[in-house]
This record gives sequence, C-alpha cells and structure tokens, in this order.
Amino acid sequence: MFDRFSAKKTIGILIFLLTVVSPLVARAEGDIPVASTETGALGSLIHRHMYEAHRASSSHEDLQRNGDARSIEPGGTLVLMEESGPGIITHFWNTVGSYDPFYARSLVLRVYYDGMEKPGVEVPLGDFFGLGHGAERQFTSMPVVTSSNGRSRVCYWQMPFRKSIKVTITNDNPDLKVDSFYYYLNWHKVAELPEDTCYLHARYRQESPAQPGNYRILETEGQGHYVGTVLSVLQMETGWFGEGDDFFYVDGAAEPQMRGTGTEDYFNDSWGFREFSTPYHGVPLYEGVIAGDRVSAYRWHIVDPVPFNTSLRVEIEHRGSIFDEAAPLTEIEVGGFIERYDWVSSVAFWYQYPPATTDEPFPPLAERVPPCKMMMAAEMPFRADPPLLVVPMEPALIYSPNIRTGKLEFDFEVEEDGRYRLDGAFMFSLMSGVYQPHLNGTAIGGPIDFGAKGMDPVWVHLDTHNLKAGMQTITFTGVDQPSRFWRALSPARDGIGVIGFRLTRLDTLEGFQKALKQEREKQALQAQP
Repeated sequence: MFDRFSAKKTIGILIFLLTVVSPLVARAEGDIPVASTETGALGSLIHRHMYEAHRASSSHEDLQRNGDARSIEPGGTLVLMEESGPGIITHFWNTVGSYDPFYARSLVLRVYYDGMEKPGVEVPLGDFFGLGHGAERQFTSMPVVTSSNGRSRVCYWQMPFRKSIKVTITNDNPDLKVDSFYYYLNWHKVAELPEDTCYLHARYRQESPAQPGNYRILETEGQGHYVGTVLSVLQMETGWFGEGDDFFYVDGAAEPQMRGTGTEDYFNDSWGFREFSTPYHGVPLYEGVIAGDRVSAYRWHIVDPVPFNTSLRVEIEHRGSIFDEAAPLTEIEVGGFIERYDWVSSVAFWYQYPPATTDEPFPPLAERVPPCKMMMAAEMPFRADPPLLVVPMEPALIYSPNIRTGKLEFDFEVEEDGRYRLDGAFMFSLMSGVYQPHLNGTAIGGPIDFGAKGMDPVWVHLDTHNLKAGMQTITFTGVDQPSRFWRALSPARDGIGVIGFRLTRLDTLEGFQKALKQEREKQALQAQP
C-alpha cells in the first residue's frame, strides 16, 4: 500500500512539473510559444501579403468623368478582364441597368483560362450569383451576396490562373441592349502558384422539362473537388416538387458513395422549403407549391468539399407529390413520389486542374426563359380616380393622387382561355402608398406597401390565374393607411409607380401537368375490370 501511494505521489509531482512549472520557466527565459496562424481570414491580416493588388473595372478612362458603366449591344460581348498570370481573382462585383426583364438569364458569364478556346466557367449571370429564373432577390451567403433588392451582385470565389485569364459577358438578347454594366474584378498578381492549385469551374445545365431518369448536375473527368450547387425549378405540377434524392458518384463508382434523403435535406432544410439564407445554404426564392411557382436554392460545399481523383458525377431525382386541383379535397393527392416534368436548371461549382471544358451545347436564350408577353404600363389603356397627376415617366407610369384612396386600373387582352402567371414590375419609392391589387374584381392576395426609402424597381408575383379569352382589368385601389416609409416632408405621397406586367401562359409549356395526366391514365387502366 505504501509503495502504491509513493508511485502515485511521484507521478503527480511529474505532471505538475511538466504542465505548470516547465511553461513558466520557458516564459521566464523568453521562449514564448509561436502564435498559430490558422485563424482564418482575419488572422491572415497580421502577415505581409506578397502580391500586387490590381483591379479591372468599368471605370471611365478619364478619372474626372462619372460615366463609369459600359453598355452591351444586342448579341454583343464585353471583355471585363484579360490579363497574364500567374494571378488570382478574389472579388467580383457587378450591377446592371437594362430594360430586359430577364437580363440575369440573357447575360452569360464566361471565363477562359490559360488561352483555352472553351470556357471553364459558362453560366448565366444571375445563376452564377446563386439565383435562377432571371429573378432578383436579396440574400447573404459566404461566397456570394446580393443586395439592392438583388440588383447588386458580389462573389468572393477564388479564381486562380497560371498563364492568362479572360473574363467576358455576352448579351444574348437579340433586341435589347444593356445600357449600364458596372463591375469590379479585384485580383492578385503573384510570383507563382503552388503546384496543387486548382481552377474554379462553373457549368450551367437545364432540362425544360426534366427528362425521365435522374437530372444530371455535373459530369466531369480529372482531379479536383466539388464546392457548390445552385438548383432552380419552374414547377409544372401542383404539389411538393422536392422528394428527389441527391447522388454523388466519385471516381467511376457504380454506386453513389454519397446519397441523400430528399431535395430539401440536401439544401439543409426540412419538411419543405421556405425563403432563408445562411453562409453555406439557403433558398432565396420560394413561391410555393402551385404549378407555375418558382424555387431557387444554393448549397456551398466550402467546409465539406467532395474530392475526386479521376471523375465525378452529381445527380438528383426530380420526384415529388402531385395534386389534382379538380378532385375533391379528400382525393386531391394523386401520389407522393412521382417523377415530375418540371423545368429544372442548375449550376455546378468545382475546382479542378488541368482546366476542364465540355462539348455539351450551351442552351440558347429562347430555351433559358419561358415565353411570355410583356406589357409596358405607359402603353396600356388605363383609368385613374381621381384623374390627377398621372404622369408617364420612363420607364414607369406614375400616379400621385396625394390621397390614400386613389384608384388606378389597366386593361389588357388575353387571346385564349388558359392558365396564366402574372407578374408586375413596380417602382417602389418614398412617394408611394399602400394599394390592394385586384384582377377582374377579385383581390390578389393582400395590400402591398409600395413605399421605400429611396426608389427601387421591384418585380412582384401577382399569382397564377385561369383566364378566359377577352379583356382583363387589373386594378390598384388605395388602402386608407400610411406606408411604413411615409415621411412628413416627402414631395408627394400615397402614389404608385407601375412599370409594366409580364404574362406567362403555363398550360402550353411542355411538361405542364404531364405527370398528372399520366398518373390518371394509369389509375383508369387499373380500374378497368
């Protein structure tokens, strides 16, 4: 017993000397431990940065002038940056002024590495910045941020290059020019890049509608690691679209090494979607479960990249529930795990070296956006009550009755019976008020506050409707309540600025309610004796 006690006492003294006394002696002698440099972006600021900082931008060549934007003609290409390496693009900001309602899909970003004829990055501008459909939404994530109601886009994806780099924007709209394209591209000129440096790649794909079998997000060969997905869906059925699982096939594996449990689970949400954004995953756009609704989600694999040595294939199922709107409420759900014919598009982000390209044709603009009818407010028949201060002010029609119960209505014609999605573009401003929209006398949702601290053009979804052929009337009736942006010294108030409307016919789109029809036909055959 005495020996065991002595041994324990001796061990305790040794531990005390090693953990307490020894560090104190070391500090007394000036042997201070070296601080860790693994402290992230802020920690890197304590060290000297051994590179030259450069910027390619739209700034006017004459520094005394303010015309700092570039225009892009229909079908034209603007070279944003063309430089010799080695270097690394570290920051890309841009904003666009255009009358094209789908400019974020019409403009295509391409990045060419080391003199290659084909791009390593080839993506519509909006999709590259985390949001599909040519839509605008404000959200914040780690590598990508949008602000100004989605009109300002910035990313911090690192884009290294050894020999050279060329960054371009092409305007695929055959009719409308881009009046203003503002941009910054900050980059570092370095002496050399480490041998294991990989290049950023981004590839856009779409299927309109999705074809039988899994939807392919990416298939590439070489060495690298997968870092992100943007998935966008225009729904062709009523019901939850996202029961499909994700699959990652690494290095030619016959079975996926990574398999999911549902679309919303892959995007780190659960039990459906709702709009939100976080550093590594989010859903900037989610309109609901009605046919014609849109969704766009992002998932960045920054802390959990997927490495591959020879190849990578990323797929996702396009399965979900289908509701029959014409059925009794108790029989509305036709099925819960049915392959759907939604319009699906995606962007895959990954790093790889040597640079990889694809022979798959890039879809033309006519296939990237659904066909629609644009109606500019200043060109439409309208009526105002009271008929005061109705001013065409390009690009909007401004109504400033200076009372809260004013009414403004527009007429437009529909040529055929059908299912239509209606969207409106409005000028939210300090001079605007609160209005209730109606279509043919029926309220569309609740009142909308068109106020803002400044002046911002914003698209508003005005729901989906079954319309009969003939004249339609959309009315905006003032609500007797102040805008939450009301200011005592505003030069005008309680008005509304209407830019125009976009009418999309859904029931003629390929894939619309195709899965519902197929399921009903199956059920009819099964019911036969």
